[in-house]
Amino acid sequence: MSKELFSKSRVLKKILSIRGIGQVISVTVALILMSVIFGIINPAFFSPENTVNLLRQVVPILIIGMGQSFVLITGGIDLSIGSVAGMSCMISATLMTRTGLDPLTASLITIAACLLVGLINGILVAKAKLPAFIATLGTMIIARGIAQLANGNMNTDGIPEATEGFKQLFYYGETLGLYNPVWIGLILFLFFNFILNRTRTGRYTYGIGSNYEAAKLSGVNVVAAETLVYVFSAFLAGIVGLILTAQSGMGTMNAGTGYELNAVAASVIGGVSTMGGQGLLFGTVIGSFIWGVLNNGLQFAGAPLALRNLVIGIVVIISVLIDRVARSGKLDLSTMLGSFGKKKDSEV
Repeated sequence: MSKELFSKSRVLKKILSIRGIGQVISVTVALILMSVIFGIINPAFFSPENTVNLLRQVVPILIIGMGQSFVLITGGIDLSIGSVAGMSCMISATLMTRTGLDPLTASLITIAACLLVGLINGILVAKAKLPAFIATLGTMIIARGIAQLANGNMNTDGIPEATEGFKQLFYYGETLGLYNPVWIGLILFLFFNFILNRTRTGRYTYGIGSNYEAAKLSGVNVVAAETLVYVFSAFLAGIVGLILTAQSGMGTMNAGTGYELNAVAASVIGGVSTMGGQGLLFGTVIGSFIWGVLNNGLQFAGAPLALRNLVIGIVVIISVLIDRVARSGKLDLSTMLGSFGKKKDSEV
């Protein structure tokens, strides 16, 4: 018995030693408490119909939030992902409606275009040394412009009936009792969580965010490693765009609007540090669900949209403040305002 207790104690200590696990545990407890409270306010919150609705709301934010988390861990930020998702939606729908391309070819071309945006972001930030905020702000505007130009500044017609399989795969279909977007989110989480925690790429991602100069001196190809996280981010945003296309059955120019901010919210609520070097994708999952539960639960409670946005904004600010205090032991607002999304002095 004593050996079993000792073994369990070692496992518990190992888990608690993981960087960022403390905030993940805290927000998980908060998620459970919020769910219970909303369930008490309105029992319909726990109805099967609302659970399905909640999952469908959360999955796109979870997927795009994982990409944002990779970037935040390096100490950067990607403002372009919402527009990249919109660009993905419009390009895929336009290819299927205007050129008659099959869904697979249209999807591959769309993802390739998104990867190109991610590559440009990476080169601008990692090679040209532009501040991530400025570089991705520029590509955010460009990607939204491409979304608008893709179909002549108009939303597309409905995608053809022959693309029913595409809509089933990315949104309406079910597998083993779960809607396919949930499976897509789960598979992507398992894949990218493996990359972040079990591969050299993940170690490099944390290393760049923790100490850029030390990572560089230790032989890490910081340009390639930092560029890769922006490619990951754009790829995941492209997948979200395909989900949005399948959901609406057409291309809409404003698809993905505000998703970049929702992705930041999910990441930082889940414990990903805006100072870089710390964060867990499981925390982003929990952060995404907190975002979804707050939106959904407050809606059930009859709260207007403005109040829901206000509450989520306050939660994000509190999460960042907790991270700053935990990392530095003090609250320095001037440092906060000057460092978010800014490259380290050693890079200039």
